[in-house]
Amino acid sequence: MAQTSRSHPVFAYRLLVSFATLPVLVRLGWRVLRGKESAQAAGERLGGGEAAPGRVWLHAASNGELTSARPLIEAMLARDPELRLMVTVNTATARAMGEGWADPRIAIRMAPLDHRAVLGRFLRRHAPRALIVIENELWPNRMALAARAGLPILVIGARISERSAARWGKTGLGQKMVAQIGALSAQDAGSESRFVKLGLSPERLLPQANLKTAITLERGAPLDWDRSETVLAASTHEGEETLVLSAFAEARTRRPGLRLILAPRHPRRAPEIAALIAKAGLSHTSRSKDEPPAAEVYLADTMGEMGRWYASAGICFVGGSLVEKGGHTPYEPAGFDSAILHGPHVANFREAYGALDEQGGATLCKDVADLAEQFATLDAPEQAEMARAARAALGPPADIEALSQAVLDRL
Repeated sequence: MAQTSRSHPVFAYRLLVSFATLPVLVRLGWRVLRGKESAQAAGERLGGGEAAPGRVWLHAASNGELTSARPLIEAMLARDPELRLMVTVNTATARAMGEGWADPRIAIRMAPLDHRAVLGRFLRRHAPRALIVIENELWPNRMALAARAGLPILVIGARISERSAARWGKTGLGQKMVAQIGALSAQDAGSESRFVKLGLSPERLLPQANLKTAITLERGAPLDWDRSETVLAASTHEGEETLVLSAFAEARTRRPGLRLILAPRHPRRAPEIAALIAKAGLSHTSRSKDEPPAAEVYLADTMGEMGRWYASAGICFVGGSLVEKGGHTPYEPAGFDSAILHGPHVANFREAYGALDEQGGATLCKDVADLAEQFATLDAPEQAEMARAARAALGPPADIEALSQAVLDRL
């Protein structure tokens, strides 16, 4: 009886995927027709594309996960010169990022849909010899078919909240997926404990590692601005730019020398954001147009230059936190000694922001008034103190060398 009840969530998931297949295919075709996705990328999502047989399959969802996985990838390749990887991602921007590495040892592909027929095609075409999952990309069909094909499954930087663990345990789906994991490196002690409670045996544990603590972005040449008088709004989403611009305009009435670097999560939104800047009564120049930073707002509408913007700003508002996107990483601004501000929506890094707020390494801003106050009053000494507290709160970077060896030992 217990075994039958545990099969229900798996069956329900597969049934749901089957019902969703036609709408997903229609949407995918529509994106190709509108030029928002290439036929090549669509083919890869359906399990096709150029074969890359016999490699270790590493999956990283998007830009953030791929960036955090890069130090581990580089350490593994350095330790094992014969290693070859096939890296799959969910987004076109992450695919472009991976291709930009221009490493012949790494094949970049769009991730296959979590449909059994698609995954079967993918596995037959590429015949990977192992699967490494970065963070939380635990898809039931993918895990099941990889396990059935005899692939060792490793999960690196895994995290799971108490709420998710309880839900997984109640349905039985969590226990089934955890049983398929050959080795797991948890992001923190709480997640590790919750995975063990779901059935992961302690001998399958790898060293704990938060990959985001090991990210080293290229700094680039900082803007010729006074860093302590510069605010960076990093990885903002729709609905946030208006609030940030309003707070910035208000703060400038008290702090006239203040400057703003506005770096949206999706640079394609640049025309829309330029209109918002004008509506706020502010002038700007754009990085994508190679214009000099001669106005009070610099629109950083390019990819791959976040290190330069962090290096230029003493204050950093982390986007995705004033709207319900879960918040973006605090580790990158902390690594550049920026004073961190964030909104209330930080579920993606709840424990990190909790530690930061408690120890004075970050400040929660619930609305425009809070943001404006921080923009107007955070001076250089306070910025330096917050940066010091942030480094202490987030702890030392992950030991990538030890982790890379542990991963290779399990392949």
